[in-house]
Amino acid sequence: MSSATPTSRIPRVHRLPLAGVLRVGRPSDIWFKPALSVVVALAPPNLTLLAMDRLDLAMYTMAGSLCALYAHNRPYAARARVLAWVVLGMLGGLAVALVTASLTTNAVVLVTVGALLAAVQKVLCDASRLGPPGNVVLTFVSSAALFAPQSLGQVPGHLTLGIAAGGWAWLVGMAPGLVRPHGPERRATAQALNAAAAYADTRGTGDGHARARAAAATAVQAAWQSLLSAGDRSTTRRALRALVVRAEVALAAPADTDPARLRAWGRELRGTGPVPYAGDPDVDELLGVDVELAAPHRPLRRALASLGPIAARTALGCALAGYASLALGIGRPYWALVTAAALYQANITLTWSRGVQRVVGNLAGVLVFAALTPLAHLGQAALVLCCLACSFGAEALISRNYWLGSVCVTPMALLITECTGFQDPGVLIAERVVDTFVGALVGFVAAVAVTNRSAGARLEHALTAVERARERTARLLAEPQPAADALEAARRALTAALVDLRATADAASGEWWQRALPQERVVHAEQAGHRTLAATVRHQGLLLDRDADRTTEDARP
Repeated sequence: MSSATPTSRIPRVHRLPLAGVLRVGRPSDIWFKPALSVVVALAPPNLTLLAMDRLDLAMYTMAGSLCALYAHNRPYAARARVLAWVVLGMLGGLAVALVTASLTTNAVVLVTVGALLAAVQKVLCDASRLGPPGNVVLTFVSSAALFAPQSLGQVPGHLTLGIAAGGWAWLVGMAPGLVRPHGPERRATAQALNAAAAYADTRGTGDGHARARAAAATAVQAAWQSLLSAGDRSTTRRALRALVVRAEVALAAPADTDPARLRAWGRELRGTGPVPYAGDPDVDELLGVDVELAAPHRPLRRALASLGPIAARTALGCALAGYASLALGIGRPYWALVTAAALYQANITLTWSRGVQRVVGNLAGVLVFAALTPLAHLGQAALVLCCLACSFGAEALISRNYWLGSVCVTPMALLITECTGFQDPGVLIAERVVDTFVGALVGFVAAVAVTNRSAGARLEHALTAVERARERTARLLAEPQPAADALEAARRALTAALVDLRATADAASGEWWQRALPQERVVHAEQAGHRTLAATVRHQGLLLDRDADRTTEDARP
């Protein structure tokens, strides 16, 4: 096996992209679900406070209500757990912020606590793979609470409001399960089938086949994770697993796959109809053999350790952004702090792109706020309605590009500050613009200053894992009659290792200040791994004849 590795030790500085950073993509398949959920979660608490003439308490109920933004792609059994942890995490950050605010009004101390909270929230969200909107909403709530006038005696009451709203948000997040209990798993499986079909269209050749293969592998892995986190092995989920196996087969042997059939199966998964039939009972039984290998779990301790540079960047960048805002005399330094916290992605190149998106979105957002101000100042009821409209728009647009979502998030954040009383819009706009530039600039400088040399080491580990998984699979294939369960376990382990290698290589390639990466070895490992997968699925007899489709209902004996 070749291990050709460039030996250059000169640190590399990548070009920072501008083309495509603001390109508007297709909306998420379920863009309306988080958009509607956040409105339903926000409206009753805010309208109740409005009726009580206590809209000044809206910040505390919103802390709980905003938890409805999370976990929309997870099966409901897993969603129940994740949402509960999100609510607890949100309230934990809020509690620390409120207690700190009640004990001191020193702005430097408050910014320091906010930066440390932001780093903890970033690391925990990334290590647990929480998914969007990640740590940004948690940091927004805790940072704003740090600068809210507070006494120690008020903290229990304010936390109670957050708990009540968080409980309501949990119910809102779980409610769709009453209508479509397998909806998330069906969507994940359909996405895997469609992505696999797009790769099968390339027949494994051409300029775009590598990108299509990576997208398909990621979608297949996400579908396995969704099905495994669902818990019980019902008839529906067994049928969905059979479909994911077909997507895996397309990934391994695109030239032997019918893309039209994969897309037809994906279309049939929409709605609540029967799941398409994708294999005989023997294939279904195969799915139960070591299926957990499709989604290997990283120990939380190891995941936390790998995020050290990201934590350092977040803490340093948020603290310096807040201090810079204080030095400029801005009344709300947490805006700069939150801007910095929102930047940090897997590498410097992605962080730069997010910074450009954040600045553009915020500048457009303050113009939207200026247009909404006359309407919002008609009364508190109009203010609440404007906040609800902005929250819907933010979630409806953010999946198309982050900057589009920021166009609505920015006016919503500005409107929230007016729940305690209407303010001069000119001052709010000026401060928000300054804090946006300060947070983006200082935050990016901190990302450049804090190096992440461990990215190269993680790539080496991922390469070694792929090579070992491929060798184990090849050894089994060389046996006269390899055990079916061992071969299936080896195939799934190799598939998962290849997905992890591609994600790790992409992250490392955008990082600065490190030696040249072993790109040739990565390409060789991926090519050899996929050739081995193709040989494995042929040996297992998983390729289907191109016959007519059937559904699970009419295929059962």
